[in-house]
Amino acid sequence: MTEVPEPRKPDVWDERVAGFLSAVRQRLTGDYEVDEFGFDKHLTDNVFLPALKPLYKTWFRTEVTGVENLPTEGGALVVANHSGTVAIDAVMLAVAVREETERYLRLLGADLVFRMPGLSELARKSGATLACAPDAERLMRTGHLIGVFPEGFKGVGKPFSERYRLQRFGRGGFVSAALRTGVPIIPVSIVGAEEAYPMIGNVPSLARLLGLPYFPITPTFPWLGPLGLVPLPSKWLIEFGKPIETASIEGDADDPMVIFNLADQVRETIQQTLYELLERRPDPFS
Repeated sequence: MTEVPEPRKPDVWDERVAGFLSAVRQRLTGDYEVDEFGFDKHLTDNVFLPALKPLYKTWFRTEVTGVENLPTEGGALVVANHSGTVAIDAVMLAVAVREETERYLRLLGADLVFRMPGLSELARKSGATLACAPDAERLMRTGHLIGVFPEGFKGVGKPFSERYRLQRFGRGGFVSAALRTGVPIIPVSIVGAEEAYPMIGNVPSLARLLGLPYFPITPTFPWLGPLGLVPLPSKWLIEFGKPIETASIEGDADDPMVIFNLADQVRETIQQTLYELLERRPDPFS
């Protein structure tokens, strides 16, 4: 009796090639959409995310907890610590949200990002927009997840000796935006970015010449040239905290004390969680 051969399972590379060709066909035929902020979902899912996943999964070996705290629909403000010389933590957080929830995180970027040729276009295409209240509020009202880093350049450009110590959160503009739209605030703590690009020095004169907030010196940059831009393979932990509801105090969006207290609550939550994550990860490169 002749055995019937089992059906051949599709090869992983066959699927990838087929997916790539399908994506190319869509680009050539214009069968994709770009929203009013320049966000291109098709390009993000088929080019940006596949390029970043090896960094997220293999190089940084990222572990994510607390995903259940992210709403499955509707707007929310995701507030995270910022660090690591290069703002790669923002990119990895966006990848984590897409990987774990299939939602998109719309990052708010500094003016500098949108003044740099090439980088500005990439940021827009991947869903980022300028960090201004009107844009943030409009996105949250229409059901988007917004990612904000209140420490700004003070956080990402701090020396390695101050790692995992949160800097000031500014004037609390992110709290006002959440209050005006009534969306929950999700505090997020990220461990790993500090060791990926440990900043051991700064050259202010070069920074002023280049129009940058700082010119970093790391163990590999600028000594190794372009190779110095490769991040060290630190172990990453990302934890999404419990949502802080704002709907009940929506009318207090202009009260300075309410804004200050809520911003301080978010900051303290992130800081305490950072300490807990560091205890969970005793070896930065484990």
